[in-house]
Amino acid sequence: MPKQKTHRASAKRFKRTGNGGLKRSKAYTSHRMHGKTKKQRRQLSKSTTVSASDNKRIKQMLSQMK
Repeated sequence: MPKQKTHRASAKRFKRTGNGGLKRSKAYTSHRMHGKTKKQRRQLSKSTTVSASDNKRIKQMLSQMK
């Protein structure tokens, strides 16, 4: 059976944390920042963790990544 390949689109979007979790960036940051409040822009710039329900599926896509 051939090796499972890493899903390259996912590899560009997610990073592993030290404890084995997954880190992601937030949505709604590509354009139209002038319509958002200063607080909203500040909170969108930070990264967050992947939700528990999506964790297993995304880890499977990144299975070949170290």
